[in-house]
Amino acid sequence: MSPAPSGRPLVVGLFGASGRMGERVRSALPAHPGLVLGPCIDRDAPASLDFGGVDVVVDFSLPEATAPLFERMGGRPLPLVSGVTGRDADARARLDAHAAVAPVLWASNFSLGVALLRRLVTRAAAAINWDAEVFELHHRRKADAPSGTALTLAEAVADGRDLPWPASARAPRGAGARQPGEIGVSALRGGDVVGEHTVFFCGEGERVELTHRATDRSVFAHGALRAAAWLVGRAPGHHTLDAVLGVDT
Repeated sequence: MSPAPSGRPLVVGLFGASGRMGERVRSALPAHPGLVLGPCIDRDAPASLDFGGVDVVVDFSLPEATAPLFERMGGRPLPLVSGVTGRDADARARLDAHAAVAPVLWASNFSLGVALLRRLVTRAAAAINWDAEVFELHHRRKADAPSGTALTLAEAVADGRDLPWPASARAPRGAGARQPGEIGVSALRGGDVVGEHTVFFCGEGERVELTHRATDRSVFAHGALRAAAWLVGRAPGHHTLDAVLGVDT
């Protein structure tokens, strides 16, 4: 953990505070003694409420709240941890612009299991040139499909095979025969499923399935807070969850 310059606990600002993940982050914070909760802000909060005085911002809002997020940061080069998926090109450009002056860590999924799964998928894709398909299942309220994690796993297949990304993805998976080199991505929504991702490698007469199932959103909250503590004091630029978890070698 990176302590604040004075040795005091790090102050965490939370954006998207009233959402499902925002509530989980607040509940998880007592398990991280080096962190204290600062301003908790939603995009419709009073304009006078901002992230002045915080050491790091954790963002679990929505793609369309990207502009309000940076307005609340007020041009300060604050470390930013974001788990928002589904951002458009303009919102991603805002994130890149902030990374030019501050450390930024964006991840589609903050669980250790998914970080390890992604690495396993890359290795398997390089080892066996079988048809690759990614499947994901989430609760009925999840708006973006396919999930950011599913796309991250499809990109891991592309990385393992030196395929162009995202040109090699077929998302969503539709009707029609498989094309050479394509990576299919499919999504389902229903119930209260926290998150399930499977990568299928299908050969002739056999297949390999690599699966991660999340049963508690708290794993994402703890991962984001761990990332927040790690990010303070890092150089500007985009950082990875692999580096936080020590699985980047």
